[in-house]
Amino acid sequence: PSSDCVVAEQLCLSDSTCNATYRTLENCALAKTRLLSLDHDSRVRCLNAELDLGNSSLLHCKCHRRMKRQEHCLRIFWTVHSSMTDAENNCESPLPSTVANEEHWKTDYKKLAALVSGKNCSQLAGDATNPCLKATHVCNLSKKCFRLRTDYASICTKGARSEDVCDRRKCHRGLRNFFEKVPEDFTKSILFCPCQDEFCGERRRKTIVPDCSFQYNTKPNCLWLLDSCLEDHICKSRLADFQQNCQPVDVSPDGCSLHNHAACLQAYMGMIGTPMTPNYVSNSSVEVSLWCTCENSGNQKEKCDQILGMFESNKCL
Repeated sequence: PSSDCVVAEQLCLSDSTCNATYRTLENCALAKTRLLSLDHDSRVRCLNAELDLGNSSLLHCKCHRRMKRQEHCLRIFWTVHSSMTDAENNCESPLPSTVANEEHWKTDYKKLAALVSGKNCSQLAGDATNPCLKATHVCNLSKKCFRLRTDYASICTKGARSEDVCDRRKCHRGLRNFFEKVPEDFTKSILFCPCQDEFCGERRRKTIVPDCSFQYNTKPNCLWLLDSCLEDHICKSRLADFQQNCQPVDVSPDGCSLHNHAACLQAYMGMIGTPMTPNYVSNSSVEVSLWCTCENSGNQKEKCDQILGMFESNKCL
């Protein structure tokens, strides 16, 4: 079956793009085996290689104890999931279930959600943990989360290696699908995972595949983004929801007028996959923004600044 890692590897090696990505991951895994410390650029390259396997059968392949070439199969599995070993080394983890009997993990959502926060294993609080990476792997253990995340990742990365421009509308639709249909335990953990370093922050920033869903070649004016949103029924509704639930108030303890921070985060997630899709501005902070500018706004500069300020300096967020 194609879910067999040995078969999945053969399929990948026959495709030039997948082959190159897989070879990069092999080098990453080899460095980890030899306990070599990777510099920042190499770690980002390894992370990007793993993200690039989003629509490959390798990412979700399995090995079985009674199969032939089991050792070879497990080598492939750990090559693809090499970044997981840091966080999982010192405690009981879902990985044996992934290799041997994954059905239990696919159905026990509460247990999966607990894994993200590290409730099952105190060692995961250490520096080796990448909460964003862990949240992604937990998502991969849920059929629904994995399928819908793979769907938008494959749509949003099309055109990344050629001159074709990505289909932003399809990418946005895939993102909306993911955030609407997958339980919030998974989506919030992936999007709002707490980071202590830039490597983790970069994974969090790339959650929504910003090259396609968020960024244009040049930053448009924020008033143009607003006009695009108001012409779209979904975006218009979600912007109204965001404005209502994320209204900042100085005297409120959490900075929100409705005292409901969770509702604001939910409304923020609702904006992802619309013409006014927000995202993290860098891999070293939790600041978010729209991909737009207020330069050359003329006499509408104040209105433009207000639109940008809803995200950039919103205490609710």
